[in-house]
Amino acid sequence: MIRQQAATAFEPKILAFLCNWCSYAGADKAGVAQLSCPPQVRTIKVMCSGRIDPQFILEAYRQGADGVVILACHPGDCHYKEGNVHAARRQRILLRLLAQFGIEAARCRMDYVSAGEGEKFARVLTEVVEAVSMLGPLQWNTTD
Repeated sequence: MIRQQAATAFEPKILAFLCNWCSYAGADKAGVAQLSCPPQVRTIKVMCSGRIDPQFILEAYRQGADGVVILACHPGDCHYKEGNVHAARRQRILLRLLAQFGIEAARCRMDYVSAGEGEKFARVLTEVVEAVSMLGPLQWNTTD
């Protein structure tokens, strides 16, 4: 008789940085609309996506996050004029840095969610959780 072991499902730990003026309000709209959002995501509200230092993302991985999401205002709608543009530039540079650490680009996503896009908020988070789940746990050696 062959004994089958139940596979333990990998539950990724995802950290989401949300812009106060748009993305956080989009999260609120998703909640008010009672949309299903993945429970694996923890959020941090920042005043502007332009305030997110790449060191915050590296620290998130060091502390055990399997993936990071940066949600910003749509281009042209930033409360601080160009904070989201600066965040997008930093994220492109950060992806190259993460690749040198062996961290896949799918583990660090940036997207744009406005205050009225609760459905998009829920969809983006679900997509990130699914993508990171397919990649498995982050194997990052922080002892070097």
